[in-house]
Amino acid sequence: MTNLKVDGPVPVPLEGEGEADLAALRGDCARMAPHWAVPDRIVALPVSPSLIHGVSVPSKSARLLDAMGEYGG
Repeated sequence: MTNLKVDGPVPVPLEGEGEADLAALRGDCARMAPHWAVPDRIVALPVSPSLIHGVSVPSKSARLLDAMGEYGG
């Protein structure tokens, strides 16, 4: 990732200026990066399926996710 150094305000691009929109977004991110704290470590533990309640997944999405398991692991 490129580290952008922004010293001044980024002009607001007019609608339809795709490159300017991306430049403004990258500038905004560069200015906000010092405000984001990074946790030391995140440990995700497996969750028992019996503890998962109230989740509904459309059947097309469930089939897609089910098929992804064959390729990813």
